Amino acid sequence: MPKREPEASTLEGQLLIAMPTMTDQRFVRSVIYMCAHSDEGAMGLIINQRAPNLSFVDLLDRLDILPSAKARIKGTASACAHDLGDRPVHFGGPVETGRGFVLHSPDYQAKDATLSITRGVCLTATVEILKAIASGRGPDRSILALGYAGWSPGQLENELQHNGWLSCPADADLVFAPDLQTKYERALAKLGVNPSHLVAAAGHA
Repeated sequence: MPKREPEASTLEGQLLIAMPTMTDQRFVRSVIYMCAHSDEGAMGLIINQRAPNLSFVDLLDRLDILPSAKARIKGTASACAHDLGDRPVHFGGPVETGRGFVLHSPDYQAKDATLSITRGVCLTATVEILKAIASGRGPDRSILALGYAGWSPGQLENELQHNGWLSCPADADLVFAPDLQTKYERALAKLGVNPSHLVAAAGHA
């Protein structure tokens, strides 16, 4: 699928990094991959928060996708099964938390369902991609998130003006990195920012 050309001033395909002054607990130390940003609003997925008490296999069971997956994983020592059992489900944001979104590498494409955001990151929000991942036919790199972060027209721009967020270019290695705990620091490092210095500066506004 051809890549959609973003508008000149868009943050689409970039990362939002929460400032230490962030008061909304849902977004404290969050890193958000921006999937869409225009005059009509913005939408992104938090990529460094794990959904509490929910594994990928649990989600498959809830959706009746390969309902025997949990039993099969427990009964095999294959690397594929191990990876499936350990795969996290991310908290993508507070909007529509029952809806799933998959950010993934471009080697998986679903006709009329996959959106190419940048050269290295695509978005698909169908049950079919979950089935593909569960059966080993999915993309090479992916993260599954439930819910998303959304902004009405002008809302994100206002938050940026009030220093609620920093932004920086995204790269696939950071987006798909399995270590969620270090993504915040890694994102800041892309801007040459030391988190401890950022906290100190925020405390002396």
